[in-house]
Amino acid sequence: MVTSPAPVDSPPSPPASRSGEPPHPTPAPITAVPLRHPGRWISGAIVGILAAALILGFAQNPNLDWPTVGEYLFAPLTLQGLATTIFLTVAAMVIGLGGGIIVAIMRLSPNPVLRVVAGLFVWVFRGTPVLLQLIFWGFIGAFLPKVVIGIPFTSVEFWSVETSDLIPATVAALLALGLNEMAYASEIVRAGIQSVDHGQTEAAHSLGMTPGRTMRRIVLPQAMRVIVPPMGNEVITMLKTTALVSVIAGRDLMSNLQAAYAQNFKIIPLLIVAAIWYLALTSILAIPQAWLERRYGRGVAGARESSTLRLLRTWKGGAK
Repeated sequence: MVTSPAPVDSPPSPPASRSGEPPHPTPAPITAVPLRHPGRWISGAIVGILAAALILGFAQNPNLDWPTVGEYLFAPLTLQGLATTIFLTVAAMVIGLGGGIIVAIMRLSPNPVLRVVAGLFVWVFRGTPVLLQLIFWGFIGAFLPKVVIGIPFTSVEFWSVETSDLIPATVAALLALGLNEMAYASEIVRAGIQSVDHGQTEAAHSLGMTPGRTMRRIVLPQAMRVIVPPMGNEVITMLKTTALVSVIAGRDLMSNLQAAYAQNFKIIPLLIVAAIWYLALTSILAIPQAWLERRYGRGVAGARESSTLRLLRTWKGGAK
C-alpha cells in the first residue's frame, strides 16, 4: 500500500476581511502620559520656602555666634571628646552585642537555671534608667570601697585594690552602657532567633550538626534579617546616649563642651558644635546599616536599596 507524503505545513494566511475589504493597518503604539501631581509641587514649594526661611533665620541670628562655632568645631578639646564618644559607642556595642547573644541563648535554653539568670539580668538592666546605672557605676566606690580577692569568710587577702582606681569614669561609663545594651540586644537577638522556623533547627540536627554549629551556621544567618534593622537603631541610640556620660565627667564630647561653656558661658554655640558632630556621626552610621539591611534582605519581598545607598551610588557614578 502506497501512502502519500504528509503535507508540508505552510505559514498561516492572514484572515480575510469582510466584504473583500483590505486588512486593517497595525495600530500605532500608545503614548503613555504620566499622571500629573500638582499638589506635590505646591507642597514641595511651600516646604522649600519654609526651610529656606528657617535656615536663613538661623544663619543670621547673632546669638548663635558662628565664629565661636567655627573655633570649637575642630578644636583639640572637641576632637578628644569625639574620640572618647566613638570609643564608648563601639566598645559598648561590642560588649552589648556579644553578651546579648549569650543572654538570648540562655533565655531560650531548656535549662531553667540559665533561663532564670538571664531573665533576672534583663529585668534589672532593662527596668532601670541608664542614667541611674551611670551614676551607680560612677560612684560605686562609695558602695564598694575595695575589691578584694582572698579566701571567703576569712581575713586572708591575696590581692586588693581601691575601687575608684580600678573603675575610673571612662570604665564606669563603659560598664553602664555595655551592660545596659546587653539587656536590649538580648531581646532583639531572641526575637530574631525565634523568627526562624523551628524546622530549620530540626533539619540541621537530623544531619548530625551540633546545637552550637546549628546556631552559628543555620539559625543566626537567617535571623540577621530581623536583627539588623533594630540593632542599627541601637547603635545610633548608643551614640546619643553617650552624652549622659557627662554626669560622671567621662570626658566624652558633651562633657568636654560642657566644661568649655561653663568657663566662657557660650552655651548655645557649643551646643551647636555638639549637634553638628552628632548629626555627622549618625549620618555616617546610617550607611553600613543600610548596606547590611539590603544584604540580609535579599530575596525577601519588599527589600530594596535604601535612599542613602542610591544617593551614594549616584554620586560615585557621576564622579567617574
